[in-house]
Amino acid sequence: MLLPLLAIIFGLILLVWSADRFVGGASSTARHFGMPPLLIGMVVVGFGTSAPEMVVSALAASQGNPGIALGNAYGSNITNIALILGVTALISPIAVHSQVLRKELPILLGVTVLAAWQIWDGELTRLDALVLLVVFAALMGWTIRQSLGQQGDALATEMATELSAEPMPLKRALMWLGVGLVLLIISSRILVWGAVSIAQSLGVSDLIIGLTIVAVGTSLPEFASSIIAARKGEHDIALGNIIGSNLFNTLAVVGIAGMFGTMSVGPEVFYRDIMMMAGLTLVLFVFGYGFRGPGRINRLEGGALLVAYLAYTGYLISTLFV
Repeated sequence: MLLPLLAIIFGLILLVWSADRFVGGASSTARHFGMPPLLIGMVVVGFGTSAPEMVVSALAASQGNPGIALGNAYGSNITNIALILGVTALISPIAVHSQVLRKELPILLGVTVLAAWQIWDGELTRLDALVLLVVFAALMGWTIRQSLGQQGDALATEMATELSAEPMPLKRALMWLGVGLVLLIISSRILVWGAVSIAQSLGVSDLIIGLTIVAVGTSLPEFASSIIAARKGEHDIALGNIIGSNLFNTLAVVGIAGMFGTMSVGPEVFYRDIMMMAGLTLVLFVFGYGFRGPGRINRLEGGALLVAYLAYTGYLISTLFV
């Protein structure tokens, strides 16, 4: 029991550190090759901060642990909106100026509806996974067009400032890109082994472990980057991290995990977890879209999101004692 617990702690620490190195190396490498700041912010950083979820879920699915694979993806989405945006808004209310993010919010809502529809029948097939990956590819194409066509967007300005503040030589960027990727894979294997071992020892479903410990752990890169961005006044980056990560999680993370084979999904995943994720996504859309001006998540709304997360997590824990 002690060894799996240490594996989870060490795996999470190494996972967060390697993800930070990977994102920094990838962003600087993209900058050296002339990629526009908006494209770096929406694609490179979005991919990098979701890399932990991607690797962990793929490994879990390949080893026959669908609960961790799906729990990690959907639990990370819930954590991103309710916990991370809740805490971030309490520290500094989030004002949304980016027109690109306003376009992505309804897309995220639509993608969430697609995820719910696929899970409705109690399984995620390879065909479902393929549909998710095709939608993801189409979304990436649209994102690239948006990034190339809206260089004056608020998110592009904030991203350019952030990249200029921490320049990195190309050789060092490539080194951290490679080291970060290798350590991501190693730390993910350690984390999955520890999580599965503890679930088996305590008789807890791997779904609950995936929704809680693993989901929070793999979301720590988004947590750190969003809080740092908010404290710098880079509100669009803070929100962009979350929207991008949730899109990657729902489409790419679940899609890649689903390609390893059909995953059976219990009814509680739809009625409890997917509905929670969908409700939070709808709330984020209402808060962030800005129907009468710039969108905004104030401290009161941030507090409400945090209370929702604590209530959801408390309910998950209470099911362990029933």
